[in-house]
Amino acid sequence: MTIISIKTERKSTKLTTVSYLSFVVLLGLGGCGEAQQAAPANTVTPEATTVNTDAKNNIDLWPVLTPAIAKDAELEANITALLSKMTVEQKVAQMIQPEIRDITVEDMRKYGFGSYLNGGGAYPNNDKHATPADWIALAESLYQASVDDSVDGINIPTMWGTDAVHGHNNVIGATLFPHNIGLGAANNPKLIEQIAAITAKEVMVTGIDWVFAPTVAVVRDDRWGRSYEGYSEDPAIVRDYSFAIVEGLQGAVNGDFLSDQRVLSTVKHFLGDGGTEKGIDQGDNIATEKMLVDVHAQGYVGGLNAGAQSVMASFNSWHGEKNHGNKYLLTDVLKDRMGFDGFVVGDWNGHGQIPGCTNESCAQAANAGLDIFMVPTAAWKPLFENTVAQVNSGEISQARLDDAVSRILRVKLRAGLFEKPSPAKRPLSGKTELIGQASHREVARQAVRESLVLLKNNQNVLPLSPKLSVLVAGDAADNIGKQSGGWTITWQGTDNKNADFPGATSIYSGIEQAVSQAGGQAMLSVNGEFTEQQKPDVAIVVFGEEPYAEGNGDIDNLEYQRGDKRDLALLKQLKAQGIPVVSVFISGRPMWVNAEFNASDAFVAAWLPGSEGQGIADVLFTDADGKVKHDFGGKLSFSWPATPQQTTVNVPLATESAEVKAQYQPLIPFGYGLTYQSKFSDAVVLDNLSEDNLAAEQTLVDLPLFERAVKSPWSMYIANSAERQGLSSSVAQNSALTIRTMDRVVQEDARLVSFNGSEQGVVGLISNFPRDFRAYSNSDSALTLSIKATISLQKPLWLGMACEGDCRKQVDITQQVNSKLGEWQNISVSLACFASEPMDFGKITMPFYLATSDKVDVSFSDVVIHTQPGENTVQCKK
Repeated sequence: MTIISIKTERKSTKLTTVSYLSFVVLLGLGGCGEAQQAAPANTVTPEATTVNTDAKNNIDLWPVLTPAIAKDAELEANITALLSKMTVEQKVAQMIQPEIRDITVEDMRKYGFGSYLNGGGAYPNNDKHATPADWIALAESLYQASVDDSVDGINIPTMWGTDAVHGHNNVIGATLFPHNIGLGAANNPKLIEQIAAITAKEVMVTGIDWVFAPTVAVVRDDRWGRSYEGYSEDPAIVRDYSFAIVEGLQGAVNGDFLSDQRVLSTVKHFLGDGGTEKGIDQGDNIATEKMLVDVHAQGYVGGLNAGAQSVMASFNSWHGEKNHGNKYLLTDVLKDRMGFDGFVVGDWNGHGQIPGCTNESCAQAANAGLDIFMVPTAAWKPLFENTVAQVNSGEISQARLDDAVSRILRVKLRAGLFEKPSPAKRPLSGKTELIGQASHREVARQAVRESLVLLKNNQNVLPLSPKLSVLVAGDAADNIGKQSGGWTITWQGTDNKNADFPGATSIYSGIEQAVSQAGGQAMLSVNGEFTEQQKPDVAIVVFGEEPYAEGNGDIDNLEYQRGDKRDLALLKQLKAQGIPVVSVFISGRPMWVNAEFNASDAFVAAWLPGSEGQGIADVLFTDADGKVKHDFGGKLSFSWPATPQQTTVNVPLATESAEVKAQYQPLIPFGYGLTYQSKFSDAVVLDNLSEDNLAAEQTLVDLPLFERAVKSPWSMYIANSAERQGLSSSVAQNSALTIRTMDRVVQEDARLVSFNGSEQGVVGLISNFPRDFRAYSNSDSALTLSIKATISLQKPLWLGMACEGDCRKQVDITQQVNSKLGEWQNISVSLACFASEPMDFGKITMPFYLATSDKVDVSFSDVVIHTQPGENTVQCKK
């Protein structure tokens, strides 16, 4: 069997590590512009995990579900007939899902891919401002190529999948709804169904068939960067919402199921992505199997009962085993026990993270039950060829191939794709008046109103009269991109301006409209400054988290603006002038804001409201006659932390022990939310709260990066002046170096790097997403490694760290290495040595690298962030 392997360096918008510019700067080459690198193929053996054998593989714990759609004998006969006509190549093509930036119309005509996608921040013609007509044109051309049998010999229609996770969020002008965390606070499944139906319509205007939603993660650790994609920490809310949104997207199974008004949905990510250790995105979930069922699986109970036709596998592991390769979960549980007869689609090159796999080759995933490989980048071609070879060799059985393709065809037949007109000719296609339509925006505005949670209202400051003089401050006040968060036009939700949101309303513009119509006065001053003649009656300060998506949002504790309390200073500045302060907090999770609570007379958790910012003014202000127009109705669907370290505070399940229930002590409990009718005695007192962030009491432990093996979430890479590549075997090389495993104490617990001196070479550790090291940088911690060189270095050997963007810092350790040649020694460098501008310890992408242009052999092992470094640590002034 021939396995094809190619090196690819892809500019990805879904799985970012560090910008190519930062990498080039690290090598001292200069450069300009920003590009993002695709995650390398799986490069390391995951660290060993002690597994409780009682916690896994008890199939009887899982629910047996009755399929929402009964098998149709005629449809199944059609599947059998189609399969009998298909070659292995045609079948494998149905399992390959490339991305629009990596294929051409001719590729589609030649291979006949079963589906394709646009990742977050991908657009037709690579144009952020692509029109609906551009989207339709691409959909039509790829569809026509897929049904053209002149080259590939088959005419099975393809499908386009997109991440429409809070509306059709990749398209300029679309209606953007509050992110899931806000919708969870509304606790209104009927509204959710309506939102999903609107999303389906706006998606279908652009010729797209399939939506990668809903996310049904039950968040257990609010440090997770995807917390705002979870509806609630309560699995019951998630279960009910999953049913509602699937039915809203696809239609009711006994109604207009997958009609020309509906799209396919995807319940994601299977399974346990909201429960990883320390909230690390794509990390390890070590929940018992019972907790996996009782907590993390409930969204699938709801979604499958509503007839969901696809499920997306998750990046995370369960007890150390990557879900993309977990046959027990994907096949035994989901397909066999829970009766799911649709297809399982992978996440962005998630198959490549399975030990022994790469992005270009992964029989293990197919054998585990993955039906569609999501394979962006040029890796789709070798993956296709390798998978064909693996079927022909028997590594993937013909039965498994036929099962995967049968599932894909079953969904296409149920969706009527063989009978429906082409994308450009479907009933909603091109009806651009539906994108951002007023009636759609009104539903989004209602969702904003219902999602707001009133946490504090001293002296009944709210509601406000619109006849007052109102100062609106804060950098989120007139910033539609910030109020919308991640997954908004771009993947991270960054690099957007208000002009990118035609028809949308900022929070300030909604306030200004409400106030001016009643005869009051609204003034925007981001920094809160005003003249004595302009002194307002009240200040509304809109502030909060910057947009982020996925692991880019991972943090190590919940303190808001740690080390840079500029928003707190603004609140105090206004408060000191005797102005009542109403805080409107924009965030993707509950955060520790005790000081901000203390400095506010009223405090509203607004989450990430989306494009209809005027929904906030609807609730904050009465009408001109002083009557309440809309009261607060939102209730916390996430518990609010009492300390920055209280990251896993979750309302106990009814089945949990009295001891667990007694330990539940948040600052503000799940389900809390004031209304304008609330009595003082109903309120949690949010004054005179402790502002001690407990940093001195936070117990830091040593952080191993590479001990015997590379530790999650890091992977090892090598680089030269032209490229960076991950490691997929025990030996790898580029034009600057060769690296191989070696035995120091136990098998393969060290690495030997032979730099050849032709150019600067680099070896180091990297993560798919930036990680938060601020707790370590604020202590006396040091980066320590064991190292050995065979000959005296004549050129610098750099020990460095890098963060997201164009920031890195390195220290020359040549003198220390040369002091003990031919023997192992420990070298320790204080993190203060890496702390100069523009290093951002909150966004570390490379916690360790070695670089040199010398010709020398260097061995290293045991790379650790030590909290109590030894006496010989290289020190630098902070």
